[in-house]
This record gives sequence, structure tokens and C-alpha cells, in this order.
Amino acid sequence: MEQTSKYKSINRDTCKYLAIFFMFWGHLFAWIELAHDPLYDQTALSLWQQLLIDLSLFCPPVMFFFIADGFRYTRSRWKYALRLLILALVIIPCDWLLFGVIEANIIVTLLCSLLCLMVWESGWKLPLRILAVLGICVLNFFTYAEWYAFAELIVLFLHIFREKPKARAVAYFSLLAAYSAIPLLLTPHAIKAHPALSVGNILIQYVVMAAAYLCMTVFYNGKKGRHPTFAKWFFYAFYPLHILIIWVIYKMPDWIF
Repeated sequence: MEQTSKYKSINRDTCKYLAIFFMFWGHLFAWIELAHDPLYDQTALSLWQQLLIDLSLFCPPVMFFFIADGFRYTRSRWKYALRLLILALVIIPCDWLLFGVIEANIIVTLLCSLLCLMVWESGWKLPLRILAVLGICVLNFFTYAEWYAFAELIVLFLHIFREKPKARAVAYFSLLAAYSAIPLLLTPHAIKAHPALSVGNILIQYVVMAAAYLCMTVFYNGKKGRHPTFAKWFFYAFYPLHILIIWVIYKMPDWIF
């Protein structure tokens, strides 16, 4: 059941600022470890570092929600897609600096999610729309596997069930459960080595992503912040900027010593 308006006290920009705050600190610890060792085990970190990394997962669902929300309100969906494409290309050399590899990034996943919505609302016949969406999901799966194809499906169902909160919640939490279960299948060695920590980690991540959904559906009031133009471009600039900040921190010991 939808909450009454008294709970809806957080505007769009506040939601995004909160999301990128958690994202920055989680990425700081996770990515520095990844830069040192691409196969690092998160359970080997201290509990407070693990918690910060887990809290960073508050960010993706918020961004998924705003892709679905922005699709409805943007003046030009193609310009929106172009901005995401440019941002994805800008991030590639930033990732190369930190990780030494050239690969797709989470912005590509957001772009693919937006393209799925554009296809879904294209007016094509249903079988063709389903095939096109699946094709985009498969393409994204082979270019950036962090969210596999779950991001596109989450965004799509957030859009389709926008006016059906119960169906939207069932779809979101079901996809989230499936996504959260993937580490149990892909990293059995980590589960065997640290069963309590690993399973606890997965549960915490699920709770964090569930909290993000509640934030967007219960507390988000549908309004912009006080400075929407500044916030819009700040959020575009922050992602590559925060990678560069983490790279500087990662390189500081070399520069100092």
C-alpha cells in the first residue's frame, strides 16, 4: 500500500547526493584493493571496510529508479541517451588509469537500460520488443557483467509497474534476490572459506539495496532540488571525477615514497 504524502520528504537531488556519498566511500576501499589485486577477497578486509563497500550498493538502485523516472520526464530521450553515451566514453580512460584495462562501465548499463525503455515504448509489436530487449541485455552482459542483465530488467519493471506498487515491489525484490544469489554460485570458494562472513555480506547487501528501493518509493517526493541545473551536471561530472580522486589516492604512496 502506498504511503501517505507526509513520508515523502526527500527530493530527487538529495536522493542522488546520498547515493553518491555511499558510492564514493565504498568504491574508495573496493577499487584500491582491486587495483592492487583483481582477485581480492572482500572478506579479508576489516568489518568497517566491508560495511562501507556494502553500503555503496545503495547507489545502483537509486540510479536505476531515476533512469525509469527520467525516461518519463526528459524532454528528449535521444539526447538523454547521448549524454549517457558520452559519459560512458569519458569514463573509459579513467578506468584505464586505475585498473589498467579498457572496458565498459556501469554507465553503459544505464544506457542499455534506457534503450530498453525506448524499445518497450516504441510501438513495435510485442514479440519484436521482447526480442530487442533481450538482445540489449545480452549485449550488455558481454560488455559489462557487474549487474549481468538484472539492471535492465529492474529498470524495465520499475517503468512497467510504475502505477502498480505491489507488482513493482514483487518484481524488484525477486530480481534483487536472484542477483544477490549469484555470488553463492560464482564464488563457492569464498563461501567455504568464510561462510558466516560471506553469507552475512550478501544479506547486508540485499538489505542495503532494499533500503534504496524504500527510499525511492516511500520517501522520495517526486520533486527536484533547489538547484536542478547545477545538480544535473554535477552528477554527470562526479562519476569520472571520483575515479580520478581514487586514482590519486591509490598513487599517493608511490609519489610520497
